[in-house]
Amino acid sequence: MSQRYRFSGHQTFVFRYGWLEKGVRGVDDSPTIFSDEEVMIRLGVGKNMVESIRHWCFISQLVEADLDPEGKTGRNLRVTDLGQRLLLKDGWDPFLQDDASLWLIHWLLVSNPQIGTTWQILFSLFHRPDFTKQELVDYLLLFAEKESLRVQKNVMARDVDCFLRTYVRGMGGKKAGLAEETFDCPLLELNLIQQTPDGELFRFAIGPKPSLPGAIFGYALCEYFQRVKGDGSSMSIQECMYGSGSPGQAFKLDENSLIEYVEGLEDVTNKAVVLDETAGLKQIFRRRKQKPMDMLKDYYCGVSVR
Repeated sequence: MSQRYRFSGHQTFVFRYGWLEKGVRGVDDSPTIFSDEEVMIRLGVGKNMVESIRHWCFISQLVEADLDPEGKTGRNLRVTDLGQRLLLKDGWDPFLQDDASLWLIHWLLVSNPQIGTTWQILFSLFHRPDFTKQELVDYLLLFAEKESLRVQKNVMARDVDCFLRTYVRGMGGKKAGLAEETFDCPLLELNLIQQTPDGELFRFAIGPKPSLPGAIFGYALCEYFQRVKGDGSSMSIQECMYGSGSPGQAFKLDENSLIEYVEGLEDVTNKAVVLDETAGLKQIFRRRKQKPMDMLKDYYCGVSVR
């Protein structure tokens, strides 16, 4: 399936604390909730926020269209398998209290196989560590031009602003007090992008990620391995670090951190995934295919939510 790109749909809102949970449970209760007349009352938000919640639930792969027998898209939606396991009643982490869940949502957001966004492009293809907002806008406009996509500059600028507010605190133009914390995006906790004191320059926080569990990295690696290698059994560390859509890029790891994660998977997978170094070339070998969901099951069934 070819990928489509979308540079709008969020209505300039980042997803806030509780939004994904609210959207997923709403769809589980009523598959047509986002087209129902009383949706604003049921979700407790305004019209633009309703559209934004729907957008984020789709982009983060927690909700999908429920196709009819002929394969056509109607009004009905459904919660994805992962959305059910993570957020519904008796789910793994129904209130996204575990940092692992935030890292998982980030991965789902930047690895959507059907809908590409600014989030995905900049965490896959943009390799500069430091940048300004305008440099991101210019890069994305050039990307859109190469892909024959028509996107107005002001639309792209709003999209980049929303992207930055997803990961950078205090981008709203005013100091946020305690009463405004619920307006923030939960992914701020990941500290993936930092802003310089003058507010003009931003940088990716490349290096170790203490709050990123090995199981979430393993889930991402399994998905990426299958996507780019199919039935192949090996992948270079360089590809896992710098390849488009790779875990190294998505989580902004340095090489030492990535190698530590791969080495940690040897025990977790009973040596189904191993690191090998021959003639100075580090390779990841997949001796047996691993189901990404099994990585998550083992993690969430073995820890208590903090």
